[in-house]
Amino acid sequence: MKFSFTLVCFFLVFTINAQKVPKVAYGTIERIDSLPSNYVAPRNIDVWLPEDYSTENSYDVIYMHDGQMLFDSTTTWNKQEWGVDETISKLVNEGKIRECIVVGIWNGQKLRHFEYFPQKAFETISQHKRDSLYNDILQNDRGFKGVVMQSDNYLKFLVKELKPLIDKRYATRPGKEHTFIAGSSMGGLISMYAICEYPEVFQGAACISTHWPGLYSLENNPIPDAFLNYLHKSLPDPKSNKLYFDHGTETLDALYPAIQKQADSILKSKGFKEKNWITRVFEGADHSENAWKKRFEVPLLFLLGYE
Repeated sequence: MKFSFTLVCFFLVFTINAQKVPKVAYGTIERIDSLPSNYVAPRNIDVWLPEDYSTENSYDVIYMHDGQMLFDSTTTWNKQEWGVDETISKLVNEGKIRECIVVGIWNGQKLRHFEYFPQKAFETISQHKRDSLYNDILQNDRGFKGVVMQSDNYLKFLVKELKPLIDKRYATRPGKEHTFIAGSSMGGLISMYAICEYPEVFQGAACISTHWPGLYSLENNPIPDAFLNYLHKSLPDPKSNKLYFDHGTETLDALYPAIQKQADSILKSKGFKEKNWITRVFEGADHSENAWKKRFEVPLLFLLGYE
């Protein structure tokens, strides 16, 4: 690792150790503080357990990115949250979805873009264009000049380190049929990447407000085509995997419709149908936790609903 990245890791450990455990309306959260890894910088893991959690039962597991944004708006940078505990508890109590555990994986803060950006797709872009894109991603953070894309290592952390730990410590159903991954924006991208790279680990992925541009403009941007080409080559078997996509129509989400339609065409061409794939458009919805909170039940019903 570059020296600058080492300093970043030290800063992240110091910062995340000072963060409060989120308060929830339903269930409980157990924090794994500054979980070390051979692949990525240490980070907090917030494990949400349902109200009647018991080691005599077993539970499906949803791995969710941007874990610090999921449960408690009083602890988040923008005072918004997903309301994960409220939505899941409501649907379980109504008998609409299976009981589950949520593993909230904190993002790497300023490393977030590098950890969530699908690496194999990025590497298909010419070196000259990649260098230019790095400058766009880094912008004024020149201290990160030595950092490279780390999404392959991030997924190794999830699959080789975090999941085995969760399966050992909690009463999970460890099989693929009971393991899901979800996130929004860049978290939508890495969720898509995860199920393409590890279809034997994750049965379903919820890719919410998927940030297809990779950056914040479509002008002279080769990234969407790289993502779509990757998707065409790497989609998992529709007979054994499920994919959920959505987007709003306002703020950053306004960049997504045309690219999502292309992704939808690829999914159709690869044999994905309504049983194993849906894309939803939410008119008037913007790019925010408040918007994702309002529709979080839709992917939950699709992935964990009783058939």
